[in-house]
Amino acid sequence: MKIVIGLTVSSSGGNGHATLWRGLCRALVAAGRRLDEAAEWLRMLGGRYVRTGLSWADSFRPDAEAWFDRQMRALAEFDVTLTFCFTPEHRGVQPHHANPPLELAGYADFCARMVRRYVTGGPRCGSGTEPIGREVVSV
Repeated sequence: MKIVIGLTVSSSGGNGHATLWRGLCRALVAAGRRLDEAAEWLRMLGGRYVRTGLSWADSFRPDAEAWFDRQMRALAEFDVTLTFCFTPEHRGVQPHHANPPLELAGYADFCARMVRRYVTGGPRCGSGTEPIGREVVSV
């Protein structure tokens, strides 16, 4: 897996490689399907590139890291562009997921924690012997 790290404020044009994954996820979620099925469909459709986000807001939910681990394991065979997104309402300038954080340090800590966990060899995924990320490209 190659992981590209990008901090995004909003989705930009020209992300065709991500469109298939996002559309597929929306369709499968609407049909009550699960993450593993979405990854299987992407595999069957010949997808190679995926952009996904780890939500700072979601990190405050119970079992958030277990969900993040599952998400990253499901995408381990793809080239992943990883974004960090969504301010928790209680940490934003105003209570909305698209507002900037009150304190940048909290957001930076979340990003650093996720990079350590999924890029630089934190918890092992898959077989339990290899870190998720092997090659990192920072933008």
